[in-house]
Amino acid sequence: MKVFVILMTYGSPKTLADVPQYLKNVYGGREPGTENIQEFQRRYKIIGGSPLIKITQAQAATLQEELNKQKTEHNYTVGAGMRFSHPFIEEIIKEQAEDADAIIGIIMSPQYSPIIMNGYLHELDAAASKLIRKPLICRTATDWHLQPFFIQAMAEKVQETLNIFPEEIRKQIPVLFSAHSMPKRIIDREPDYIKDLKETAVEIAKLVGLKQKQWMFCYQSAGHTPEEWLKPDFADIMPVLKQKGVKQVIIAPVQFLADHLEILYDVNIGAREQAEENGIEFARTESLNTSPLFIKALAEVVKETLKSN
Repeated sequence: MKVFVILMTYGSPKTLADVPQYLKNVYGGREPGTENIQEFQRRYKIIGGSPLIKITQAQAATLQEELNKQKTEHNYTVGAGMRFSHPFIEEIIKEQAEDADAIIGIIMSPQYSPIIMNGYLHELDAAASKLIRKPLICRTATDWHLQPFFIQAMAEKVQETLNIFPEEIRKQIPVLFSAHSMPKRIIDREPDYIKDLKETAVEIAKLVGLKQKQWMFCYQSAGHTPEEWLKPDFADIMPVLKQKGVKQVIIAPVQFLADHLEILYDVNIGAREQAEENGIEFARTESLNTSPLFIKALAEVVKETLKSN
């Protein structure tokens, strides 16, 4: 059976001139304000543009190699489609899935929220329905936040970051597991999403061997709106750590699977500045990107989704 797998994520503007249209897509067709456009352009300029699309394409190529190396009865092709920028999900399905017997969608977020992520399912289903030769199967993986290879991959990155520091202080260094903040009104309707994020952090901490007092869960990248967003943000935590006499800190995003704006600007620049302003040495876990363990996790998610009812 010919199986086409599509890795789906947000996307990013290719150039600074593309930022207004990208934001308009993200905002559901609403025109972004000039101040908002300029701020995002400033951030993208500082980081030299987002590598998200290239990394997701590299993840797709590596996953295709991994799946076909396993010599199952299926022949796999893997592509990468974006929700808010080229190459759009519909474009990739039209170009690469025309002769597929099955289409498997993977949203590049291990924790699933119907409210936040249903758009991916709708776009994939709509794209598949336009194919002249309809696939026998079209499914999207939802929640895989406790997939063992994923947890191992994350734990590996945390341990590698701890190993930067002298052995005698590693057990005293706080690890902040972060996730993208959300408006509180959304989470009030869907509390399981945050529960899943925290469960991911718990399992990573267990595997690394972090004591309960050594780590905590926090948020980052709150939106530019006046409504209430989830707390605590890591900016709120840094002064508290300073008061406790903490000298080093590690930020470990548990939701993001590749380098992009929220990592390269919000964490590498924003969180680092906040830590250093409080006299704290800062380190961040490396993103999973094409980590071999992470690619194995994606392969397992594909196979489980393919055989599910």
